[in-house]
Amino acid sequence: MSLLDRHVGFVHALREAGLPVSLAEGLDAARALEVIDLTERESLRAAYAATLVKRPSHRPGFDTLFDLWFPASTTGLRPSHEAEPDLETAELPELRDRLAGLLLGAEGMNEFARAMVERFGRQAASPGRQNWFSYSVMRALSPETLMARLLAEVLAGQERGGLAEKVARQRIGENTRRFEEAVSRDVRRRIAEDSGIERIARSSVRPPLEQLDFLRITKADLARLRREVHPLARRLAARLTVKHRLGHRGRLDFRRTVRASLSSGGVPLTTFNRPRRPHKPELVVLCDTSDSVAAFAHFTLLLTYALREQFTKVRAFGFVDTVDEITRFFVPGADVAEAMTRLVKEADMVRFGRTNYGHALERFAERYGDAIGPKTSLLILGDARSNYQPPALETLKRLTRDARHAYWLNPEPTSQWDTGDSVATAYGGVVPMYECRNVTQLAAFIEELA
Repeated sequence: MSLLDRHVGFVHALREAGLPVSLAEGLDAARALEVIDLTERESLRAAYAATLVKRPSHRPGFDTLFDLWFPASTTGLRPSHEAEPDLETAELPELRDRLAGLLLGAEGMNEFARAMVERFGRQAASPGRQNWFSYSVMRALSPETLMARLLAEVLAGQERGGLAEKVARQRIGENTRRFEEAVSRDVRRRIAEDSGIERIARSSVRPPLEQLDFLRITKADLARLRREVHPLARRLAARLTVKHRLGHRGRLDFRRTVRASLSSGGVPLTTFNRPRRPHKPELVVLCDTSDSVAAFAHFTLLLTYALREQFTKVRAFGFVDTVDEITRFFVPGADVAEAMTRLVKEADMVRFGRTNYGHALERFAERYGDAIGPKTSLLILGDARSNYQPPALETLKRLTRDARHAYWLNPEPTSQWDTGDSVATAYGGVVPMYECRNVTQLAAFIEELA
């Protein structure tokens, strides 16, 4: 494969993985290759990263794809200074001794990892075909079981439990993770050689954090998303405030207008308005917390928690087939994960356990209708799937009329609206409904409010 083919394939793979790479940036990267030493692999990596990577969160996916398209070595082509031949025949205790030295900081980890994948990572699948696995390498060498031995060597009689042990544990742990990544990287390279780079590239890289589907995010993803939520909450509050301010002028200042008209013979050629009082937005969040959108509910409640710092007043309500106010679980300083646990146990959101938007809306209007007023922005979050129950559209219309603004964020793709028990179009005819499956779409929704 020529360098041009690798460049084109690499840029295409980045786009498929969700990294925003424009045509101009691809050309910038190609020009950068003209001024670097192409035999220096890390210079090549740095040139591509400088021209194509926009955010730190995109770097892991970039590095994974770079290692696939520009591998450090290829099977069967091993430089003379790499992996010593005795690694192929050494006994397991000798290999663990060598690994122990690497975990303490010795050089040659990548070469050792490649040799161990060659020796332990191969498993025959069928005649003429083989599979490669990281777990078999890690199971054979068990680097995590070397911690006690290495600590004893490093501390050499020093007191346990102090700063020296903490530093040593951190260094050994980081080197263990480096070894695991080196093994995984070489396994991916070998699979790519056998099955094709494009195939393994599609399965090796998760989408960037801002493009992860809310319905499929994990607890670890939610922890990372917390950093994304607060800037979005500030922008949402600002957009709602600006929209209100631009939509209405202040009341006529009669005295100033009459006084100014004296210079034109009493004809009010220029009118003056009184300064408007700053709008202090209020927010009501109505959130579907059923199991079908559990991950989305976690994110939206994370957003609600962040919004409390931006709005004068925020009230949050959760529902499945009935509704309960959940504002009390998100007091300032509360841990979001703990709040979610309490919410599930203590909030009265379930009667029979099946989502019923119609009953939840009617119950909300009956119990909490006074929460909606002329200063209130209503934000509804859910997939609009109501198990074929009456949707209570008239109730939703009444709530919308009472609010200043009303918006609906739906975590399902638009192509799935109105399929099965979805009544998205019916609800969307009352409240503007937006597809909101990830942070990128949420940011786009906020920008549209301007």
